[in-house]
Amino acid sequence: MADQPKTVTDILAFVEDRDIRFVRLWFTDILGQLKSFSINSAELGDAFEGGMGFDGSSITGFNAIEESDMIAMPDPSTFAVLPWRPEDKGVARIFCDVQTPNREPYEGDPRHVLRRALKRAEDMGFDTFNVGPELEYFYFRNARPEDGVPEILDEGGYFDLTTLDAGSDVRRETVLALEQLGIHVEYTHHEVGPSQHEIDMRYADALKMADDCMTYRITVKEYAMQHGFHATFMPKPLFGENGSGMHVHQSLTKDGKNAFFDPDDQYFLSPTAKSFIAGQLRHAREISPLFAQWANSYKRLVP
Repeated sequence: MADQPKTVTDILAFVEDRDIRFVRLWFTDILGQLKSFSINSAELGDAFEGGMGFDGSSITGFNAIEESDMIAMPDPSTFAVLPWRPEDKGVARIFCDVQTPNREPYEGDPRHVLRRALKRAEDMGFDTFNVGPELEYFYFRNARPEDGVPEILDEGGYFDLTTLDAGSDVRRETVLALEQLGIHVEYTHHEVGPSQHEIDMRYADALKMADDCMTYRITVKEYAMQHGFHATFMPKPLFGENGSGMHVHQSLTKDGKNAFFDPDDQYFLSPTAKSFIAGQLRHAREISPLFAQWANSYKRLVP
């Protein structure tokens, strides 16, 4: 797995040594869409020192035009070289925290929202909130078929390992790219639906995994496009076939131990685990507009 520099000094030296010419500053809007603008690598030192200003008025969930000034503050721990861009005069990316002109965290920045939640968990005595998501997606021949019906690549099913799995090569290249980006992949396989696939990342702390999920999605799409395919994470792109979801494995540690485990409980669940489950059920309505925000999400509610 690629070892990326993580300090400002090391990053600046790496960029100069590798002749990285462009650095993409990444952040997300409130619906989880990846946003980006690119700076010349010569500006990177200034970006680390004072951030880079941008107009947030056209970003979903950000401020109105009269309060549109925003600052993207790069997080050096997220620096990585993009493997799908040319090695000569290369391109790197770095995630940013969004701030107001007063240098306060912007309340609509999803990274800030997650940081707040993690701080609450820390204040309650928990060490780490680990997350291990399973993101499913489809490969299609093209993005906008003339007849409106997506053309699948194969008729494969769950765990199929045959010539039916036409996505094996692009999936392999995607995994290798993710590892270059510092993301550990546990396993990968064909999913239940035709032309449906899954690449599972090893669990990590919640903030890193949130960044990794955004990186995962664009990496899948980039390598699909290189093969002339279109990758989509739509919940229900094919009527009558399995939809795509994102199972999210979650765990809390306290004093270095699994806070969800109780060896004396019938189901091996601690009171903390039961309260955690109850809390997510209690707030399911509030969670749904974020996790299932598209009309297409609800087309899955059929057998």
